[in-house]
Amino acid sequence: MTARAANPTAKSVVLDNVFDELRAILLRHAGPFSEHEGLVRNKRDYHLKLVKPLIIDGRKKDELWFASIIMQKDSVGFYLTPLSCCDDVKAKLSPALLKHLDGKTCLHMKALTPELKKDVDAALKIAMAAYKKRKWL
Repeated sequence: MTARAANPTAKSVVLDNVFDELRAILLRHAGPFSEHEGLVRNKRDYHLKLVKPLIIDGRKKDELWFASIIMQKDSVGFYLTPLSCCDDVKAKLSPALLKHLDGKTCLHMKALTPELKKDVDAALKIAMAAYKKRKWL
């Protein structure tokens, strides 16, 4: 048993709940993707990626990442890969969701309101449509 599991703080319980809620939302979009866990050492993580040969910008790829969640110290990182490779995705996301964006693809979540959950779900739909538009799915 880890120290965190033996003596969870209120913050860790909240972040565990955020992680679980984000994972449930991602699961609804997992259809064409393979699911992966345990890729990040000593952190809870969950990833969706497409495992198939693709040519993107003239380069051969064996896989294409879609979305990940990784437990961080003070937040849950929600990584939406299409933000870095599909220019049209960011412009379609809600301003409330974009307030959590730090860097190119990472949205740091400390709590999830019902509205923010809807925004995450909508972002995944927008991202999926962008991948389909490019014929990657």
